[in-house]
Amino acid sequence: MELLFTRCSGAGTKSKRINCPIGKKAMKKDLWTMPYAASLLLLGMTYLPIPSRAAPAAAESIDGFRDTPMIPGTQWHLHDPDRPQPPVVTPGRNFSQEATAPSDAEVLFDGRDLAKWQTASGQDAPWKVKDGFMETAGREGIRTRGKWKDLQLHVEFATPLPPKGSGQGRGNSGILINGMYEVQVLDSYQAKTYPDGQAGAIYGQSPPLVNASKPPGEWQTYDILFESPRWNPQGELIKKAVVTVLHNGVVVQNHYEFTGITDGITGEVPWKTLAHYGPPHPPEVFIELQYHNNPLRFRNIWVRQLGLANPR
Repeated sequence: MELLFTRCSGAGTKSKRINCPIGKKAMKKDLWTMPYAASLLLLGMTYLPIPSRAAPAAAESIDGFRDTPMIPGTQWHLHDPDRPQPPVVTPGRNFSQEATAPSDAEVLFDGRDLAKWQTASGQDAPWKVKDGFMETAGREGIRTRGKWKDLQLHVEFATPLPPKGSGQGRGNSGILINGMYEVQVLDSYQAKTYPDGQAGAIYGQSPPLVNASKPPGEWQTYDILFESPRWNPQGELIKKAVVTVLHNGVVVQNHYEFTGITDGITGEVPWKTLAHYGPPHPPEVFIELQYHNNPLRFRNIWVRQLGLANPR
């Protein structure tokens, strides 16, 4: 506590003044035997206890970068920690968890085996399968053996419990379409990172509209609609890749047009550089689950190809 001292030169109310009633001789005689507050009063002073000023709160630490290129059309750097955090929305208790696949869907993982998955080199997928889910292992991602264009994808995932790490080191993975276009997977429940890298983000391009994450260990869903980019015979891009993402039943990306390949997942666009499209590729694309040094779990994965009745 701090002490504020004031002279007793007539303290009191407007209707009644109080004068200091003691002389110097009485002070010398009696001050040593009086309580501290009373002694000050007799000296012609009063004290008012004032609460100590609280120390200013330390600035919140959010991982990110302020020396990266500016994202065109925005005031933010790529992976900028100062970019506003998306508002938090509590999703419904159950949206599409354990949803059975439609009749025209191809089931990619039903909890039994990884027959429809492989490594980038074409080897059998090394991830572990147990209790109806697969878990990251082998220090590499896995991708589908099949390919689709203009697809609907359902994926369920759970981040580690108890949570470990912070920022990009907390439950990190990703849904990589054709190894080029990433929907970020991360534990963003009551946890912050640069917004274009949190759960539901189009990594390095578009933060989610809201943060709809569930707690660590709970099963979460992504329902993704993806349209492949198109090039004309001259190799000119005529249609960008487009994605809509629902995270736990909440729209977090609404018909977003990719500005190019995600940074940091191919040699075409190094990490912390702006996205751009590389050479043309066929519209048929594979689906990859990223390994990012965190033990993620996945289950109930299926895919539908869109537009079969009305091919373009």
